[in-house]
Amino acid sequence: MNKPINIAIIGYGKMGHEIEKYAPAAGCEVKVIVDLPQHWQTYHDQLRQVDVAIEFTSPEVVTDNLKKLMDMQVPVVTGTTGWMQHLEDIKQYCSKSNGSVFYASNFSIGVNLFFALNRYLAQLMSRYPEYKIILDEIHHTQKLDAPSGTALSMLEDVMRIHPSFDSWKFANQNPGEGEIAVNAHRIEAVTGTHQLTYASDIDSISIEHKANNREGFARGALMAARWLLDKKGVFTMNDLLKL
Repeated sequence: MNKPINIAIIGYGKMGHEIEKYAPAAGCEVKVIVDLPQHWQTYHDQLRQVDVAIEFTSPEVVTDNLKKLMDMQVPVVTGTTGWMQHLEDIKQYCSKSNGSVFYASNFSIGVNLFFALNRYLAQLMSRYPEYKIILDEIHHTQKLDAPSGTALSMLEDVMRIHPSFDSWKFANQNPGEGEIAVNAHRIEAVTGTHQLTYASDIDSISIEHKANNREGFARGALMAARWLLDKKGVFTMNDLLKL
């Protein structure tokens, strides 16, 4: 059996609670929870003693949180989305501080296999520009960012691979040539559904991933935390899953 590891939870919202719930089964013990600004000072000594931190907060504070943990030489796994414009800054800070950061828009193993399928389909469809692309995502009403981080990851992969598309626009904003149409729905008690469709006048092709609950996200984050322990640098699920 793997050696137990001590973790800190940064952010005690829905995902923070899920991490705490599934930590024992993953061989992890929650030693400290940081949920308020003053907790950084209150639990400073405890934070320095943990093996790894798992961070699910908000785009406004995530980069400061990552830097604080790197300064303490605490490896950190983050599932916060909406901060990719600061990724290069975090990479440089990580290199300078000899830190360890693992980030993902979605920690579900199934979703990351779905990402690989999305990339493969984009490669196949790149030869057929007559197909338009529509991405639909559905999340719970408490999710503030739209499109979701998962949806943005899918869009970025398609735009990188498919030469006919270089941007996206919400469907109600009348996307034009070269723009992927996006629908972001917010419905009570929906964990997360993503569907990407290639549609022509003749037919359509769709791929879909539906999360039944948050367990997969939590277990994936805990798996990433254990994997990160002996590593330095910035990593993603592609590194963990060798995709």
